[in-house]
Amino acid sequence: MVQRGAGINDADSKFKFTPLHWASHHGSLECLHWLLWHGADHSDKTPQGWTPAHLTAIRGQDACLQALAANGADLNEKDNRGCTAAHLAAAHGNSYCLQSILRHGVDINATDNMGWTPVHCAAFHGRLGCLQLLSRWGASVDEVDHSGSTPAHLAAGEGHLPCLKFIVCAGASIDHTLNARNDQGDTPKNLCQQFYKKDCLDYLNAVEYDLLHPEDEENLAFPAHVAAYNGDLAQLKMLIETGVVSVNERDDKGSTPAHKAAGNGHVQVLQWLVENGANLRIVNSAGETPKDVARRFGRLGCVAILGGDSDDEENFVDEGSEDFKPSEPQSKAEARGRAKRKIDELAHLLDVAKMNYRQLGGVLDEDQKKQEEERESARVIRELEAQLEYEREKREKLEAQMDKLRAQIHTLTLQLEDERGRHLTASERQRPSTSNQQTSLRRKKKKNKRLDTTASGIFVRRGVSSPRTIHCLDKD
Repeated sequence: MVQRGAGINDADSKFKFTPLHWASHHGSLECLHWLLWHGADHSDKTPQGWTPAHLTAIRGQDACLQALAANGADLNEKDNRGCTAAHLAAAHGNSYCLQSILRHGVDINATDNMGWTPVHCAAFHGRLGCLQLLSRWGASVDEVDHSGSTPAHLAAGEGHLPCLKFIVCAGASIDHTLNARNDQGDTPKNLCQQFYKKDCLDYLNAVEYDLLHPEDEENLAFPAHVAAYNGDLAQLKMLIETGVVSVNERDDKGSTPAHKAAGNGHVQVLQWLVENGANLRIVNSAGETPKDVARRFGRLGCVAILGGDSDDEENFVDEGSEDFKPSEPQSKAEARGRAKRKIDELAHLLDVAKMNYRQLGGVLDEDQKKQEEERESARVIRELEAQLEYEREKREKLEAQMDKLRAQIHTLTLQLEDERGRHLTASERQRPSTSNQQTSLRRKKKKNKRLDTTASGIFVRRGVSSPRTIHCLDKD
C-alpha cells in the first residue's frame, strides 16, 4: 500500500489512528518495526492526545512499548487529560509496561490535570501490583491531588482493601495516613463510612485500636514477640539462643515471632528465624501463616524470604487483589471451613496437574506403584488359576478311580450273591441224608440202652439230696 502511494502517517477517518497507532494497539511488533524503519512518526497524536506509546501502555503491549522507546518515543508525553504512559499503565494494571516505562527514567511523580500521580491512578483502580512497583521505584504514597486527597482516600473510597493496607504500611506514618484530610475535611475512614465500604472500615478501626492500645500488641508476657515486632534482632537472639523461649512460641492470638516480623517487614529478623528452624506453616487464630501476613501488609521482601514472589523485577506481575484477601477475625469453625475449602481447591489443582502430566507422557510414582500392584495381582491370579486347574485334574483322577472301585464292588457283590445261591442249593440237597443218619443214630442209642438193663444194679441220680433206689428186674 505504501509503495502504491499510501501515506505512512495517514490517519483513518473514524478514530484518527495512523498505521503506527494501529500496530501499537494490536501489538503487531513486526509491522511496528517496519513502520518505524520507513519513517513513521511516533509523536502523532489522536484527538484524545494519545501517542502510540499511550496506546501500548493502555493495551499492555510491552514489546511494542520498548521498541517505541528505543526509537526515541517520548514516554513523558501527556494526553489531553495530562496523563503520561505511566498513568495509563498504572490505571489499567499493566505492570510489565509500567516497569519498562520506569526503566527509561520517566518522572515517577508526574501529575495529570487533577493532580493525580501514577500512584493515585493505581490506588483508585485497585491495581495493587502496580502500586507496589511504583513504591519500590521510589514513588510517594502520601502525595495529594488538587482536591487534597491522598492515595489512601482514593483506595478507601473505592473499597480496595489490599491497596489501602499497602498504603497504610508504606506511608510515612500510620497516624499521618489515617488522619490525613482532603479539602472536604474527610479522612479515609470517613470515606469508608460514606460509601459503605465495610471491609476497609473494619480494617481502619482495627488499626486505630492498635495505635490507641499498643500494650495489646506488645504483650510483655511474650518478650520474643515484642522483640520481633520491634525488629530487635539482638534481643530476639538472646531470648531464643539461651532457651528462654522457643523459636515457634505462640502468643494468645496464635502468632509466632515469624508472624510479627513478617507483618512489620523486619527482613533480617525473619531471615534469622527461618535459618534457625522457625515453622512457617503455623497459622494464627485468623488462619494466616507468616507468608499470608506479609502479603496482607505488602511486605514484599518478607514474601520473597518465605517462598513467595521473587524480588526480581522481571517476574513482578500485577496479581490484583486475588492473593491479598482480607483476613478478618473468625472462629475456629470458620477457619477449619476455609482450610477445608483450600484443601479441596489444592486437591483439584493437583488432579488437573497430574492429568496434564500423564497426557504429556509422564509416569507418576503412584502410577508405577499401581502398575506394580496390578502385575502382582495378575501373577497371584495366574498362580491360583494354575493351582485350581491342578486340583481339578486331581479331582477328575480321583473320580475315575472311584468309578473303577464302584465297578469292582458291583462285580464282587454279584459274585458274592452267586456263591450264596450255590451254597444254599448244596445245603438243601444235604439235609435229607443228614436227617436219616441222625435217626439211625438215635435208634442205635435206644437199642444200646435196652441191652444195658439186663444186669441188675442201683442207679443214683447226682445232685439229689435223697437218692431213690431203682430196682431193675432181670428179664426172664
